[in-house]
Amino acid sequence: METRTPNRLPFHRLAVFPVLMTQFVVVLIATLALWQCKGVVAGYSGLCGGLIALLPNIYFAHRAFRFSGARAAQAIVRSFYAGEAGKLILTAVLFALTFAGVKPLAPLAVFGVFVLTQLVSWFAPLLMRTRLSRP
Repeated sequence: METRTPNRLPFHRLAVFPVLMTQFVVVLIATLALWQCKGVVAGYSGLCGGLIALLPNIYFAHRAFRFSGARAAQAIVRSFYAGEAGKLILTAVLFALTFAGVKPLAPLAVFGVFVLTQLVSWFAPLLMRTRLSRP
C-alpha cells in the first residue's frame, strides 16, 4: 500500500491568506488608533486582543487547509475539526495568559480589538481569491 503525502500549497497561496492579512492590518490599525487616542496601555491591550484573535485563526488555517482533493475528504474533515478544537483551546489559553500576566491592562480594548478582528471573518467571502461557483 502506498503512503500518500498531502497536496500542500504554500501558506501564502491558501485561499484564506487574504483574510488573515486583512485581520493583521485591522489589528495594526486598531492598535495604532488606540495608542494615539487612549494611550500606551490601551494600545498594547488592543494589540493583545488582536493577537488573541489572529494567532488561533492562523493555527486553524494552517491545520484545516493542509489537504486538498476528493480522495482526502476524510482527512479534510478531521483536520477541520482538529483545527477548530485547537483554535478554541488556543483562544482560551491566550485570554487566560493575557489577563493573568499583562498588568496594567485595559479589558475594553482587549475585547474591542478581539471582536473587531473577528468581524473580518464575516466578510471572508469578499476577500477570498477563489470564488465558489454555483452548479
